[in-house]
Amino acid sequence: MAEPDWIAVDWGTSNLRAWGIGRDAEVMFSETSDRGMGRLAREDYPGVLMQLVAGHLAQDGASVDVIICGMAGARQGWLEVPYLATPTSLDDLLGKAVRPALSASRLSPRILPGLCQARPGAEDVMRGEETQLLGLTTLVPNFSGVVCMPGTHCKWVRLDGRRVEGFTSAMTGEVFEVLRLHSVLRHSFTGEPDPADRAQGLTDGLAAGLAAPDKLMTQLFRVRAASLLSDRQAGWCAGYLSGLLVGSEIGGQRDWIGSGGEIPLIGGEALAQIYAQGLAMAGVQSRRIDATDAVLAGLKAARSAGA
Repeated sequence: MAEPDWIAVDWGTSNLRAWGIGRDAEVMFSETSDRGMGRLAREDYPGVLMQLVAGHLAQDGASVDVIICGMAGARQGWLEVPYLATPTSLDDLLGKAVRPALSASRLSPRILPGLCQARPGAEDVMRGEETQLLGLTTLVPNFSGVVCMPGTHCKWVRLDGRRVEGFTSAMTGEVFEVLRLHSVLRHSFTGEPDPADRAQGLTDGLAAGLAAPDKLMTQLFRVRAASLLSDRQAGWCAGYLSGLLVGSEIGGQRDWIGSGGEIPLIGGEALAQIYAQGLAMAGVQSRRIDATDAVLAGLKAARSAGA
């Protein structure tokens, strides 16, 4: 059996991904699981990890290094790893990994820390995104500027080389889901959405959010009112809500994005496209960096630095 030199792991809230990495940094295997932090008790982690990679390792042999980022290091995870406070260099996190106990196994796991911002009035945290940022510094060498990381909780980061100067989180993705499923607006999303109608609603919502981010609370109810009074259908309503929230988020970050320069978007394709459209409407160029590529590059960088 050809075994990996080491194993890279991204342990999220919902999902778990592992890659076997060879001596030349090639990916020898990849495995995915739905056993994210949200479904696990602390004592479950060792068994879940070993089961995920067992098919790629012989029962006996030398210890295999495992570098883990993400929610395994959260307070509710496998072993809480203290945050590194910003401003900080991403090089600083490489030596701050902790080793959870794992007996009777060839695996030798280490969990990377997240980052925090402890300044009163600007408190914030991230876990997993810091490794994507480290990956960005290898995928786009010498980058400095603002990075946008769309997701359930979108991160906006000021990055100077490998130094994180500061960051802020926007709960846009989660707010969208709460409003879509649990608010009065849900009555406007019934029926089969038309893609073209949704695209128009998205553009209209982005424009409204960018124009007046401070009026988000009074713009939200337009989703319901437009469906009742202007016969707006489910596609337009869903697109408008998404665009309004993202547009308001981007509009609220004008002091960050106003300095110019291309903004990397680290995230999934569909959501990154919405942010790219909103940024373009605000006169800002962007380019997408695949989140999986970024996290894998970051884990490789951490391992090569001796994490």
